[in-house]
Amino acid sequence: PGGCLGGGGQPIPTSPEIREKRARAIYAEDVRSEVRKSHENPAVLELYKNFLTDGPCGKTSHKLLHTHYTPRGKYIRFLRVQQD
Repeated sequence: PGGCLGGGGQPIPTSPEIREKRARAIYAEDVRSEVRKSHENPAVLELYKNFLTDGPCGKTSHKLLHTHYTPRGKYIRFLRVQQD
């Protein structure tokens, strides 16, 4: 799996086994969750109803919720060296 499971804010797995255990744990938690889909989450629905009134694809939500990334090649290499 990809996406948030292996995203930039996550710890870098030290082995495929750790990555697999983490994935299994996240999927198991997802199955137990009462709200599993973001578009059905009452808090998200309230946010769009009361604040982001132009909808999920509107200008306000795009401005406040979307991220733009900049390559950080040198920084990433530095982090990898620090881990070794």
